[in-house]
Amino acid sequence: MSMKVTLACQRCQTRNYTTTKTLANNNERLEIKKYCKTCGAHTVHAETK
Repeated sequence: MSMKVTLACQRCQTRNYTTTKTLANNNERLEIKKYCKTCGAHTVHAETK
C-alpha cells in the first residue's frame, strides 16, 4: 500500500512535486535532489506534511 507525499524545495520552500511512498518506509523522511523552477537549480526536495 502506498501514500501520496508532497516534496518541497529546501532553499525556497516551494512545493513543486508529488510522489508516492510505501507505508513500510513511513517513519523515514523522503529527500530527493530535483530541479526547482523557482530557484532555477537542482536542490534537495524533502517530504512535507
